[in-house]
Amino acid sequence: MYIKIKPDTLFTGTGLLPAGNVLIVNEEGIVADIVPEAEAGDDIRSISGILSPGFVNAHCHIELSHLKGKVPEGPGLVDFVQKIMTGRAADEEIKNAAMSAAAAELYDGGTVAVGDICNTADSLSLKQNSPLYWHNFIEVSGFSEAGAVSRLSAAEDVLDKFNVPYSRFSTLSPHAPYSVSKKLFHLLNEKTAGQLISIHNQEAEAENELYENKQGKFLELYQNFNIDISSFVPAGKRSWQTWLPYFDRKQTIISVHNTFINQQDISFSAFHVKNAGLYFCLCPNANLYIENTLPPVDILLENDLDIVIGTDSYASNRSLNVYDEILTLQKHFPSLPLATLLKWATLNGARALGIDKQFGSFTAGKKPGLVQLYEGKAKRIQLPGA
Repeated sequence: MYIKIKPDTLFTGTGLLPAGNVLIVNEEGIVADIVPEAEAGDDIRSISGILSPGFVNAHCHIELSHLKGKVPEGPGLVDFVQKIMTGRAADEEIKNAAMSAAAAELYDGGTVAVGDICNTADSLSLKQNSPLYWHNFIEVSGFSEAGAVSRLSAAEDVLDKFNVPYSRFSTLSPHAPYSVSKKLFHLLNEKTAGQLISIHNQEAEAENELYENKQGKFLELYQNFNIDISSFVPAGKRSWQTWLPYFDRKQTIISVHNTFINQQDISFSAFHVKNAGLYFCLCPNANLYIENTLPPVDILLENDLDIVIGTDSYASNRSLNVYDEILTLQKHFPSLPLATLLKWATLNGARALGIDKQFGSFTAGKKPGLVQLYEGKAKRIQLPGA
């Protein structure tokens, strides 16, 4: 049995089609075809707004869901990180309830796949019973050179727990340039050869100051947490230009936030770095929440870079709905075409996670999920067999 849906506008994953086109799927949501209404026959279901493939949330922290509303807006990244480090502990029951509610919001809002940051195995049980696709980025951090081996070993212990059900979809990833030592970067380069990794990049200007001259607000964080940085020697270069060359083993990299990236950095990556793929993830609502600043989207566009969208966590956002991120980008960058934004949230995200054979577009044979966009909202369309 086939289900036929005719929206006001149909987004295919690459472009917008006008009214009069019908998407045909089976009861499980597998795409059969897109045809003109005149060729679709009977039993056509008409819906208002835009019909899009399901969203791919390329960056989330589901295990921080219990921190919703706990961190004040606008502290700046360094203060934000310190609040997370000191306040993330909670009762297991509270954490599980918050993660379940967050996962339900993701699902109901049309998300089909998530690139999720994990410091623990707290979310494992949730994911084993979830209708969503999860790629688990097991986060590795440690700015002290002396602790590099032990910090990597601890992360590998978490990875092992995820590898039982998720052996193909879990990878080690560096947290951020300000929290990973040179030695740990080198170890991760070897461990992640040919794999997909994610890293928080240039979320604050202080990160560039650290790598250029060992100054800036991150020194306060190291002092407050008794982190020994005596062995750290600044590269005299911006953060991006320092850490990116560490990965030369054909990794695919999702660089997240990029709030303070500039043209010099982009030009550097084009001429000096070779990798299997490089994606730039935007989390605009989190950037506004923490730093009250947005990434230089115009520079990313001018350089024809591959862009994806994430929500970050409830600690830095009021919502985990990808469409809310799209609306924020529309508001602040009104010249951005809607089709471009939707492609970032669907097909580009699927390509970044390596799941575009199933998700990201209304291509025959795929099962990408269906989301209806109308009146500023996104709602999953549930099918009988899905």
